[in-house]
Amino acid sequence: MSDTNATFAADEPFFHALLTPHRSLGRTGFTILMGAMLFGWAVTGIIMLSHGAWPVFGFFGLDVIGLYVAFRLNYRAARAHEEVSVSRTALDILKVAPSGKSERHRFNPFWARFSVARKTDIGITGMAVEAQGSSVPIGTFLNPDDRESFATAFSRALAKARAG
Repeated sequence: MSDTNATFAADEPFFHALLTPHRSLGRTGFTILMGAMLFGWAVTGIIMLSHGAWPVFGFFGLDVIGLYVAFRLNYRAARAHEEVSVSRTALDILKVAPSGKSERHRFNPFWARFSVARKTDIGITGMAVEAQGSSVPIGTFLNPDDRESFATAFSRALAKARAG
């Protein structure tokens, strides 16, 4: 019985990271922005209509619709995420696309190599886990500061898994 518990404890992840794209404008900010745009469109449209410049009313409305569509597409892209977990026996990566399609990758932490591409003036430009002839890029949507902190924490987790 204790042998089973020891195996279960070895499989328990001691590192887990959920990587998500950053979006600076939340739902409340989006609602305020769209309200302000609609208000500006209505006021400008009424002024233009009263001066006989009715095409401005329609074209400015297209701008508001274009902005709305752009933000909706941006928020859809933000549904992408990656889950990375490390245990003594496995390194698991779950990549979820904005469409909801998921892709799982499993590596042995003893054979996996964490590859980091850097540029001196920018910092980390790319990260990937490589093993057995395959390479899985991770954190492609992270900003430079988040890449740095993830790379540091993930490197420590891999070292801990290899140390046993």
